[in-house]
Amino acid sequence: MSTQTIAILMPGDMGHGVGLALREHGYEIITSLTGRSERSRKLAEAGKLRDAGDLDATVSAADLILSILPPASAVKLAEDVAAAMKRTGKTPVYVDCNAISPGTTAAVGAHITDAGATFIDAGIIGLAPNKSKNTRFYVSGPDTQPMMALNGKGFEVISLGDTIGQASAMKMVYAALTKGSWTLWTALLLTAERNGLLTPLIAEFEHSQQGNLKAMQGKVPFLPADSARWVGEMEEIAKTFREADVTGGFMDGAAWVFELLSETPFASETRETLDTSRTLEQSVMAYAEALSKRKGA
Repeated sequence: MSTQTIAILMPGDMGHGVGLALREHGYEIITSLTGRSERSRKLAEAGKLRDAGDLDATVSAADLILSILPPASAVKLAEDVAAAMKRTGKTPVYVDCNAISPGTTAAVGAHITDAGATFIDAGIIGLAPNKSKNTRFYVSGPDTQPMMALNGKGFEVISLGDTIGQASAMKMVYAALTKGSWTLWTALLLTAERNGLLTPLIAEFEHSQQGNLKAMQGKVPFLPADSARWVGEMEEIAKTFREADVTGGFMDGAAWVFELLSETPFASETRETLDTSRTLEQSVMAYAEALSKRKGA
């Protein structure tokens, strides 16, 4: 029987966009707003997600659960959902779509399968489907058919085989390039500013690195809004590297950068309230000020 009711846990930037896309393709989309913030409620409303009540009620009503939330919360949500499954006797398919390492994914999956439910590993690449036509869900596991059935329903679903952890690893190595590059740019610009070289360095980039400079200008000023939740993702990427016997030091540095950015005044912004007029130079100087405060300089 095809999936009819899909629970999105939780309705953040990505989750509400996924929910909106699926609803437009005829699915009933629910969530649990119990204990959630006002912003989550507004995003759920924007995504047309129906509040099914507490977690037990949501699990009972769902045919499929998509876990989409900050990586640091992935294991705890799986524990809570598994407990709800045991209390209610309902075992909807559980799909972990979070930015976590294969090792963390295995821990998540163990909670779900212990409760008697099918577990699917997934990694999302791209913007939310309400903002892009190129969103892709990579999936892996012994039975990925419930997710493959959603292919073309607002996003593409690509199977990587039957091994749990493959999809998570795909997300991790992809994000190592994107967010790893953003934090490298931020770190080198910050180092230039601390050495009194920001203006001449940008002038040199204008001469010899126009493409990279344009990318920096389009991304570095706006990282703080997401920085707090991306710290955990960088830690999971570092863990992924180490699980593959590769140094995770690069991603430790990326986590450090996001931690610093989370201490700036810009971190209070959301994607809806970004000051898009802020320049690269203004941003880096503010980041340097945050570093000076941290160091007591």
